[in-house]
Amino acid sequence: MTNIAPASGRLGVLTPGIGAVASTFIAGVLAAREGLSEPIGSVTQLGHIRLGSKEDDRNPLIREFVPLAGLDDLVFGGWDPISPNALEAARTAGVLKDADLGSISSALEGVVPMEAVFDQQWVSRLEGTRVKNIDSKWEQAEALISDIETFRTENECDRLVMIWCGSTEAYQEPSDTHATVAAFEAGLKANDENISPSQIYAYAALVSGVPFANGAPNLSVDLPCMQQLANEQGVPIAGKDFKTGQTFMKTLIAPGLKARMLGLRGWYSTNILGNRDGEVLDAPENFKTKESSKLGVLGSILQPEIYPDLYGEIDHVVRINYYPPRGDNKEGWDAIDIFGWLGYPMQIKINFLCRDSILAAPIVLDLALFMDLAARAGQSGIQEWLSFYFKAPDSEGNDPEHDIFIQQTKLKNTLREWRGEQPVTHSEAG
Repeated sequence: MTNIAPASGRLGVLTPGIGAVASTFIAGVLAAREGLSEPIGSVTQLGHIRLGSKEDDRNPLIREFVPLAGLDDLVFGGWDPISPNALEAARTAGVLKDADLGSISSALEGVVPMEAVFDQQWVSRLEGTRVKNIDSKWEQAEALISDIETFRTENECDRLVMIWCGSTEAYQEPSDTHATVAAFEAGLKANDENISPSQIYAYAALVSGVPFANGAPNLSVDLPCMQQLANEQGVPIAGKDFKTGQTFMKTLIAPGLKARMLGLRGWYSTNILGNRDGEVLDAPENFKTKESSKLGVLGSILQPEIYPDLYGEIDHVVRINYYPPRGDNKEGWDAIDIFGWLGYPMQIKINFLCRDSILAAPIVLDLALFMDLAARAGQSGIQEWLSFYFKAPDSEGNDPEHDIFIQQTKLKNTLREWRGEQPVTHSEAG
């Protein structure tokens, strides 16, 4: 059984990026506090966990089984290069109706982002207006560290977590600058062009002892320097890229095809999206970052190296098209070509009309609460048990697991282990 410190006091949730996702997350928590809405989609709030055998009939809520911070204890803050406050961010994003913002508008307006570390080189389609007037990347990191401590003090927070809710940055490969903490710090001081804003936020968080989870596909804590720093500082990290719409569907359907030993010839995915994320991803260099995150899912689940006849020759295509009239209401089409007995072809068609930020907001909440739990449980480094929430999860050495059902089992068994309960294997006896 793992010793977990109590969730006493206030938990500050810092989000680099207070746009559609973060403002929707904050609004949802505020609404839940006032009893205006259920936190639908949140595993930490609505999910139960089975303990022992079926005959034991123990199935408590997860939030009653492990000591999570309560919604009333959350304090919100962050940085944004555009939005003056969370209310204006929510209105600009257009995710929520004015009627849903009415009774919580004052609280939303009170969430005022700090000036952001921003570099248009990494998001060419955005122009930052609320940006720190600091050229040195080392001094930018120092400014963020100062921001974190100021927020902690002014809001009387006992603990903090940071969840990246900013835009997808331009594609990059790891460089020598990312090899060690010393190399990264030297790169900050030299204004190395390979260091992106999200990496500066991650560095500032870890130096400050703040758990960091990355909700976008850009490189941040999945770098050797950040993993070294997280372990040295004893801080949990997780990422990357929230698993919300189309990839969520893939991690549901692909395990089913594999379970029945049905073959897959091709999977064509396309999306239309009109929010700020869609605008950013309209730039080829940013789409490449997202594409690499989305494309990695099927290979891990289907294991073509083990099942070459079924999955050895898959044409996997992903497209995202910026379409402003759709706003945050993303539409995903999937054309899936499968084959079965005697090689006969079949097709699956999916048209998923989803709301991007509505699906992402409960993930932000769950990650904030679970990352805080991990820190109080003395965990550090990559939290692989949180792979459930990511398109391209980080892992220690091995290839990450993408099958959402295996990920769910890993998550719940980790919680059971920490509380001294036996893992559930779903055998006849258990």
